[in-house]
Amino acid sequence: MTSRLSARLLCVLALQVVSVTAHAELEVVADLGGTSTAAYFDGINNQGGVVASSSEPLSTSVTPVMGLPVSTPELTPGKVEARTLNLAGMRPLFLIGDDDLSRRWLAMRRDALVQLNAVGLVVNVASEAALNDLKKHADGLELLPVSGSDLAKRLGLSHYPLLLTEKGLEQ
Repeated sequence: MTSRLSARLLCVLALQVVSVTAHAELEVVADLGGTSTAAYFDGINNQGGVVASSSEPLSTSVTPVMGLPVSTPELTPGKVEARTLNLAGMRPLFLIGDDDLSRRWLAMRRDALVQLNAVGLVVNVASEAALNDLKKHADGLELLPVSGSDLAKRLGLSHYPLLLTEKGLEQ
């Protein structure tokens, strides 16, 4: 009878261990505050599905310099081949870095980017001074220093500057 009791006790303990590990929650290692950029990527995340994006602009209550420096090893300045994409609901984004090619591209495309209400993702920038210099060139456009690694992987990107819209990407 004791062996049956031991077997039952062992089963109960095993189930409790499985239950505890199955319901374990993630531990937050660092939370710098701010607002999620997920809404900017609704079109990419929901390809072929219904986009559940809010039409309200994202809050920028946290200063962008908190995330500096930003480095995206997958992305470098260079030539981008235009291609068609189906990203319904995607808010226009442009990717730039702290380099001469990005500054020239921004100067040439600024008016069109303003008309599109595009948001700029600065994927390579080392300092607050460099970000502020890019903001002078962007005059009136929102620039966010963020890593472009996930975007590069999802869309197979290797170069910037580029404009990403719901219809595709182009330089």
